[in-house]
Amino acid sequence: MADPSNVFNLLSSSQGRQARSKQPTIVSSVANAADFVDLCSLFGYYAEEHVVQTGDGYLLGLHRLGWKKGQEGLRVNTGEGSNSKPVVYMHHGLLMNSEVWVCLTQRERCLPFMLAEKGYDVWLGNNRGNKYSKKSTRASPASNAFWNFSMDQFALHDIPDSIEYVLATTSQSSLSYIGFSQGTAQAFATLSTHPKLNDKLDVFIALAPAMSPAGLHNNVVDALIKASPDVLFLAFGRRSILSSVAMWQAILYPPIFVRLIDASLGFLFNWTGKNISTHQKLAAYPHLYSFTSTKSVVHWFQIIRNRCFQMYDDDTQAPLSLGATERYYKVAKFPTRNIKTPIVLVYGGSDSLVDIAVMLKELPRHTVAKEIPHFEHLDFLWAEHVDTLVFPQVFDALETYAGRDHHQQKYLTNGRIVDRELSRGYKGFSGDESSSPMPAEISDGEARAERSSASRAGASVEIVHHTSPPQLLGRREPMTPASPSPLVLRSDQKQDGVQTSKQRWSGSWLKGDGRHRRSGSTSSSRSTDSLVKFSEGGISIGVGKPMIGGINSPVLAPKDQMRSSNRRKS
Repeated sequence: MADPSNVFNLLSSSQGRQARSKQPTIVSSVANAADFVDLCSLFGYYAEEHVVQTGDGYLLGLHRLGWKKGQEGLRVNTGEGSNSKPVVYMHHGLLMNSEVWVCLTQRERCLPFMLAEKGYDVWLGNNRGNKYSKKSTRASPASNAFWNFSMDQFALHDIPDSIEYVLATTSQSSLSYIGFSQGTAQAFATLSTHPKLNDKLDVFIALAPAMSPAGLHNNVVDALIKASPDVLFLAFGRRSILSSVAMWQAILYPPIFVRLIDASLGFLFNWTGKNISTHQKLAAYPHLYSFTSTKSVVHWFQIIRNRCFQMYDDDTQAPLSLGATERYYKVAKFPTRNIKTPIVLVYGGSDSLVDIAVMLKELPRHTVAKEIPHFEHLDFLWAEHVDTLVFPQVFDALETYAGRDHHQQKYLTNGRIVDRELSRGYKGFSGDESSSPMPAEISDGEARAERSSASRAGASVEIVHHTSPPQLLGRREPMTPASPSPLVLRSDQKQDGVQTSKQRWSGSWLKGDGRHRRSGSTSSSRSTDSLVKFSEGGISIGVGKPMIGGINSPVLAPKDQMRSSNRRKS
C-alpha cells in the first residue's frame, strides 16, 4: 500500500502538477481540433487531403498519412525514384468519419500513426454525406435526392472508387484494407459484388466486424424497429439522421455530453464503456458523430429484421401483409461467400453486435477469426489497451499477407504455386505457364526468409528457404531444428466448419500455414493442401492430398541427413 505522505508530496510537487495538467491539455486539444489535419498535427504528423469523384457524382474526402514523423520531405509512391511503401486503406463505421481513427490521447494507441511508423502508406476514406464528403455534382445536400443512398451505394461506388483512386495515385497494384464496424460491412458488400477487386486487396482486416446483428438491447425499441424499419423515416425524415447531435454537443457541458452518449449506448446496445478511460471519452466523443442518411440506417434495420446481409429493399411489406410476396419477390443477398481476398476478423467477446457463428457461416472457409475477450464495439478504436491487444493482430495479418514482398506476383503453373520474382532465378523457368519451374540451387550465406502467399490460387503457403540456422518469418529468435533435415510446411485442419491450424516445431518439421507463433499455439487460418519441401539443394513445390480426420501428418518423410551444399537435389 502506498504511503499517504508520499502521495501527498507527489500531488503537491511541481512534477505532480505537471503530470496532472498534461492529460487535460491533450484532452482539450484533441476535443477541440477542427479536423483530421489538425488532429494529426497535434502529434507531429503531416496529413494530405484528397478528393475522389464517384461514378454517380459524389465527391469524397480522403486523407493520407504517408510519412513517418519527421520524414515529410521524402517522395513516397510517386513513381520511379521514390520510396515504395505498401499501402493500407482504412474505413470508419456508421455515423462516423475518418477522425475517429486519430482522436486518441496517446500516439502509441493510434493505429494510423503506428502503421505510418512501420513504413506503410496509410489512407483513410470517408462515406458520402459525412463531414468530408457532403458534396455532389448532381444534387444539393438540401435536397432529398442527395440523401437517397444506403449501403448499396457505399458498396457500388464509394469503396471501389476510393480504392481505385488510391492505387492510381500510389502506382501500386494492391493494398490492404482495414475496416471498423460498418466499414467492414461495406468491404464485405464491395468484395462480394466486385470480383476483380479481390485481386487488388492483399488482405481484409475487419475490426469489430458487422454483417447481420441480432438486434438492439432494449426490447421495446428492438421490436418496434423490426416490425417496420421505415418508421425511422417518420421520426427523422428522409435526409440526414440525428442532425441535432451537433447542437447538443455545442450547448452541453462536455462531461454531461459524455454521460449522455454512454447512457444512449448502454440503452441501445448494452455497452458499458469500461475499457475506455474518461479522458479518452472526453477527447473522442466530440468526433464520434458525423452525418449520414436515414436510409442507410433503415437499411441496417432491414438486415436485422430479415436476419440476412442483403441489399436495400425498396418494396418492404407491412408485417401483417396477407400477400405471399416471398414466393414472387426476394431481395438480393450480398454473395459474401464468393470473396477471394484473405479475411481476418478481430472481434470483441462482449460486443453485442457481433454473432461470430452466424458471420462465419456467410463467409468463405478461408476466413480467420480472432477474439479479444471483454472487448466491446468502440474498444477497437479507443480502449486503453488497444495497442497491446488489437494492434499485434493487425500487424501480424499485414506481415503475413502483405509484407515487404507485397509487390511480388504469385504464379500458378501445373498445380505448382510459385512466386514470379523468385522463379526468375530458377533454372529451366521460362515464364510460360505451360512449363514447370525447376528448383535452382540456393547458395550458402546468411539466413533469409521470403514469403510467397498463394491465396489467389486457393491455398495459403509461405516459402521459407534458409541455410543454418533458420530464421523464421515473424519470429525474432532463430529456431534450430533437432536434425539437419528438410522442412515441410503444411496445414489443413478443420473443426466445426472453421479452418484452423496448429503449428509447432518438431525436429525438422514445421506444421502450419506460414504464421510463425510460439510453440503449440493454435489459431484460425486459411486452408491449404500444398506441400513445400526445403533442402539445401533447392525448393520443391507440389500439391498434397487432403488429410484424413483433420490430423496434421507429414506426407514427405524427412531425410536423415541433408545433402551437401555443393550437390544439387534432382
